Amino acid sequence: MIANFEDFCLYCYVLVDEFWRVLAPFFPRPGPDPVCADSELITMALVGACRGWDEETTLLRHWRAYPHLFPRLPERSRFNRRRRQLAPVINALRQGLLRGLDVALAPGGVVDSLPVPVVPFHGARTCSRAWAAHGARFGKVPSKKQTIFGYKLHLLVTWGGVILDFELAPANVADLVVGEELLAGWPGLVVLGDKAYTSAAVRARLREEHAVTLLVPPRRNEKRQLATRVCRQLQAVRAIIETVNGQLADQFQIESNHAHSFAGLCARLYTKLTAHTLCIALNRRLGKADFLQIKALAFPI
Repeated sequence: MIANFEDFCLYCYVLVDEFWRVLAPFFPRPGPDPVCADSELITMALVGACRGWDEETTLLRHWRAYPHLFPRLPERSRFNRRRRQLAPVINALRQGLLRGLDVALAPGGVVDSLPVPVVPFHGARTCSRAWAAHGARFGKVPSKKQTIFGYKLHLLVTWGGVILDFELAPANVADLVVGEELLAGWPGLVVLGDKAYTSAAVRARLREEHAVTLLVPPRRNEKRQLATRVCRQLQAVRAIIETVNGQLADQFQIESNHAHSFAGLCARLYTKLTAHTLCIALNRRLGKADFLQIKALAFPI
């Protein structure tokens, strides 16, 4: 049972170290082993993401209060560099955790996007060149009535709230375009999307070429309307991804960017998405059903 923050760190480290022992042969490193082991650094990054320690200076300052957990801390620039190097490992860890969650048995999913601005809007024109080389663009976020410079993170989430897959795309690319590409990799899935995914042609292609069923509620001006009971059921399913988006935005601060490079941004996104999956895996192991329970135990206010 997880009773406090230190217990949470221990459980996370055990899970990470189990996976790292399997993954390590596939990710060889030159030179001697570091003083702070890779599994320790990954655990610090994942737990820091859960706590909202989004900047390296903040994260390392907090970890100095727990020398009995991680006695050998790297300095800030080394931590940042090693996290970028370990980004593929962190994503492989997320995929390994997914296999342990039996997501193949998930009856369906929900697709949506959330904004990932990389620089403040007022400073985008002076700071945009380096980011634009990696696809960052101006784009509108209708749900927030905003225009951002950066990307959108497109998510495919199971009806149980587990992040199945994701894709980072320029902010000006339509959700429908990225959604079709994302769903093509999940044959046999029944997926619910909002009105941004309205397209009879796309639904037909997904069904015929990839055996994916995309459900989109009809617009108000369409002749064919669903029964009230069905609409309520779809709204209940739709609320799942809104909850996940809220967790990513509020708890994991995924819409805040402190990275100075595209590689750094990807490393942070991998870390935050893996941390979310790790918490769900811990809940399943401990027999709990709700992500918020682990949050309440491990992160007391």
